[in-house]
Amino acid sequence: MFYRPFRSCFGLLQAEKAQLTLVAGLKYFPPPKNYDHIEIPERQRLRVYDKVPQYPPNLKPPKMQKRLRYMRGPEEVHTTLQLKQYGVRATGGGRMKHEHFEMARLVVARKLDMKRMFAIWRIDPPWQPITKKGQGQRMGGGKGAIDHYVTPIKSGRIILEVGGKCEYAEVHDMLRIISERLPFKAEPVSEEILEQKAAEEKWLEENNKNEYTMKYIIQNNMGGCHKMLSPFDHKWYTKYL
Repeated sequence: MFYRPFRSCFGLLQAEKAQLTLVAGLKYFPPPKNYDHIEIPERQRLRVYDKVPQYPPNLKPPKMQKRLRYMRGPEEVHTTLQLKQYGVRATGGGRMKHEHFEMARLVVARKLDMKRMFAIWRIDPPWQPITKKGQGQRMGGGKGAIDHYVTPIKSGRIILEVGGKCEYAEVHDMLRIISERLPFKAEPVSEEILEQKAAEEKWLEENNKNEYTMKYIIQNNMGGCHKMLSPFDHKWYTKYL
């Protein structure tokens, strides 16, 4: 076989580059954003939440049922960014333990530039008690003792927000790490991303040409689907669990 020498290949590359003609042009770069209206608060990092809620000394910590309704369906109140900048939004329901609060707080403490940025919580500290019986116990004996506390989260809830004199690309990696480590599906968002997703959802709903939507199928019991669906599917049309 015939192999071309390295020098001759390099010469061909130089000859091809010599044929390219560079043309000078006027480039336009938009001016940087102005963050002069943003004031950095005294506390930039996230607050440390208590692992156990504080009760009065004369009150026994109450126990509670599972109350899965606190995690089902969409969030109806805390779905927008108060700071109008960046944050982490839940895309599924779940429960946050104290360990998840500490994880998010430590990630923000490591990667946050305190001279230009700050972060705030948008959820309550753990308050719902979760009971558990010891291993090897027989059936009966009453409800188990309180093992830990959690905070129930619904889909669409804003977990935390990051603001300051920064762009989305600077905090995206930090928000992505937090969202990947949460016990439910979540995503990093900005005000522009939320507006774009809302506009896309509205456009798809208005321009949908398929009449057989999930709502139409369930309302008309097509294929006898009612016997296979739960009451929550009749309420949210399989969009939420």
